[in-house]
Amino acid sequence: MKLLITGGLGFIGSNFISRIFENHENYSVVNVDAELHGSNNQSLKKLEDNPRYSFVKGNITDLKLMEKLVSESDVVVNFAAESHVDRSISDARPFIDSNILGIFTLLETIKKMKKKLIHISTDEVYGSLHSGSAKEETRLNPSSPYAASKASAELLIQSYITTYGCDAIITRCTNNYGPKQFPEKLIPKTIILALNDKKIPIYGSGKNIRDWIFVGDHCDAIMDVLSKGKSGESYNISAGNEIDNITIIKKILTIIGKPLENVVFGEDRPGHDFRYSMDSTKIRSTLEWSQKINFEDGLTKTIDWYLKNKEWWKNLDQKIFDSTPWK
Repeated sequence: MKLLITGGLGFIGSNFISRIFENHENYSVVNVDAELHGSNNQSLKKLEDNPRYSFVKGNITDLKLMEKLVSESDVVVNFAAESHVDRSISDARPFIDSNILGIFTLLETIKKMKKKLIHISTDEVYGSLHSGSAKEETRLNPSSPYAASKASAELLIQSYITTYGCDAIITRCTNNYGPKQFPEKLIPKTIILALNDKKIPIYGSGKNIRDWIFVGDHCDAIMDVLSKGKSGESYNISAGNEIDNITIIKKILTIIGKPLENVVFGEDRPGHDFRYSMDSTKIRSTLEWSQKINFEDGLTKTIDWYLKNKEWWKNLDQKIFDSTPWK
């Protein structure tokens, strides 16, 4: 099978591609990535000489390029997105361009070429939940410009399914963590700051809750959707690891052996969602997916990867490691 992976130099996309080459000899991959914020060309360096892998630098808003690449592929798996809430609050335009105009371009292309699309979305489209867990049919209620752009993409996809009969599936996942995550996000930023004996900034009281899933488990879920998912459906992917931010930071500092006093509490972010939570019964029962990595083991694996792969992150822009907290 020929896969077109968009945004494959990003965190989840690069892990997904790596997992394909580890476990699926009958797949080939074309990876198109604009190499914008969050991409790292070191993530898939080991695949450069693999005949089943090729890389194209390009943007999913480029209609002619996407028509060419989609026409040569069987399935499009769309990871390409601007994905950082803080940056969407500072400047929403890149999120509109990538997350809405980009998916519009992909939809026009798959409609014309009659190809299949797997679109990777987020739990943030449901907004903050003080109790209970969102199911696939729960109303979308995004809070940030980032979440609103992802929700808009989903609505566009649903309209193309209904109006044009496009073959598309949406997956929504909770917070991912693991190797190759860009260090503007909570876990890698905390690890790197701790390793460099710097203060760890956190929004408000640090009690905001997220459900955390190891990226490998998320990638396995996407493969299940790709091979067994039903066209026109959406699937929530969650691990049941609801943990507040301050607890995660303390766990990381303890594992690395750094003092808890290094945490610095700051002013909360505008519109900061308190809690995300999704019910993943559907994918577990219909596709028989389940996560394999518990949070403690996954966090240890992640810290170990950043310790052993300093060359992956040491040359990144040092502004990433300033006093600004994270999503």
